[in-house]
Amino acid sequence: MRRRPGIAGLQSAAAARDQYRLVGEHVAKVRTDLMKEQLATFRSQLEDFARKHKSDIKKNPIFRAQFHEMCAKVGVDPLASNKGVWAELLGIGDFYYELGVQIVEICIATRSENGGLINLEELCTRLCKRRRCLRESLSEDDCFRAISKLKVLGSGFEVIAIGRKKLVRSVPTELNRDHNEILELAQAQGYVTVDQLEQTLSWTSGRATDALQALLKEGLAMIDDGHRDRRLRYWFPCVASISTTSGLEDV
Repeated sequence: MRRRPGIAGLQSAAAARDQYRLVGEHVAKVRTDLMKEQLATFRSQLEDFARKHKSDIKKNPIFRAQFHEMCAKVGVDPLASNKGVWAELLGIGDFYYELGVQIVEICIATRSENGGLINLEELCTRLCKRRRCLRESLSEDDCFRAISKLKVLGSGFEVIAIGRKKLVRSVPTELNRDHNEILELAQAQGYVTVDQLEQTLSWTSGRATDALQALLKEGLAMIDDGHRDRRLRYWFPCVASISTTSGLEDV
């Protein structure tokens, strides 16, 4: 018959477990302190980098995007506040807040034309005209970062991807799968027809009409009924380029 461990044995095992636990906690603390020290070093070096390349960060959109990527890797958000060390170093917080205000103004001004859904590329072009700057000086990444700060307004500002295009939504419109497929198909010519939806997506006439009517109701589409074949064209300004929209004038 095996003998059970005595009280002394149990106490010894408990003491060993406590010792292992203390050693583990000490190792974890050392690792945490080391990581904090390394992050503090990285952030200090990042500030030195920002001071040295301040001009490039402000003027070059590609360099600016790469700088943001470096900041994200060490947990630094230069846009978190327009006050503090990053505002003093670069002033880019003010740049994005100003950009955000201008984005809101453009989205509101064009809402009657596109229903609150605007092509990101078109938005950048309009911003450059308003700011009187070259298109190359403002990137889509800049617009994306400015829009991300608008989410605090709670008014539906966000960037969504449909097909090959990125669109900025400024109204809380819910797009379902059918709506997304229509918008993706419209990217080829700027418009779709009921027949096209039936043939390409294998939809019934009722399904196509219902989805198109819903987009019309939201102000995202316009009807062109001036063609000889009498087929209605449903145009979508948010995905139609300047070259395709000129086709509205052709009969």
